[in-house]
Amino acid sequence: MMKLKKRVFEIIQTAKEGDRASEAFDIFIVTLIAINVVLVVADTFAMPESAREILSIVETISVVIFTIEYILRLWTSDLLFANIGKAKARIKYTFSFMALIDLFAILPFYIPFIIPLDLRVLRVLRIVRILRLFKVNRYINALSTIGSVFKKKSSQLLSSMFVVALLMIITSVLMYNVENAAQPDKFQNAFSSLWWSIATLTTVGYGDIYPITVAGKIFSGIIAFLGIGLVAVPTSIISAGFIEQIEERKKEETQDEKCFCPYCGHKLEK
Repeated sequence: MMKLKKRVFEIIQTAKEGDRASEAFDIFIVTLIAINVVLVVADTFAMPESAREILSIVETISVVIFTIEYILRLWTSDLLFANIGKAKARIKYTFSFMALIDLFAILPFYIPFIIPLDLRVLRVLRIVRILRLFKVNRYINALSTIGSVFKKKSSQLLSSMFVVALLMIITSVLMYNVENAAQPDKFQNAFSSLWWSIATLTTVGYGDIYPITVAGKIFSGIIAFLGIGLVAVPTSIISAGFIEQIEERKKEETQDEKCFCPYCGHKLEK
């Protein structure tokens, strides 16, 4: 039984080179995820009832497969976290990011069978199906790289976002006091000004709310220039993170190459 469990674990994890069964599983799951994303998009179009029935059948089959995958990952979680007990391993896996994505991706299908819901609530729950796209994170290195970069730079990103949020609050209150008398319908309160602040600092400029007083225009121009620099800060942090990640991977590849004999190609013992 343990041998079977270990083999199941190897198959459902990201495929190692040469493991055909695991590679086939990865390709199958990624293809199924892609099909489900297409189904979510197709659901927004008007189509015959017969076509909707076919989509419903495909979705039901997909949910069954994703449910089996979730159960298998939960079953083999003690091999993923081998340094802790089985019960703790399952709890740790259940509350991990990818496990929650797996659960939320299949949960909307089962909830109506347990709790009677209004059709409008059911439609909102069905939108959660798009979360299945995040399951691809297990099989595509690019998404894993993005996640690791955000994790490493989280403190710097939070600091920069805090400064931006603080500036937005300050500018929204100031603009309210400047423009409220001239445009009470547009700048009704600080919250209305906050929408202007977001559009200005991000240089989007929707044009639905803008200053008309001289002081407001001058202030708005200053904020727009500040926004160019401040909004670029998180971007530069993420870019630096990607460069560091690439450099680290190059070092790892160089170290791996040194572990093999340049003449016969056999791995050298350390």
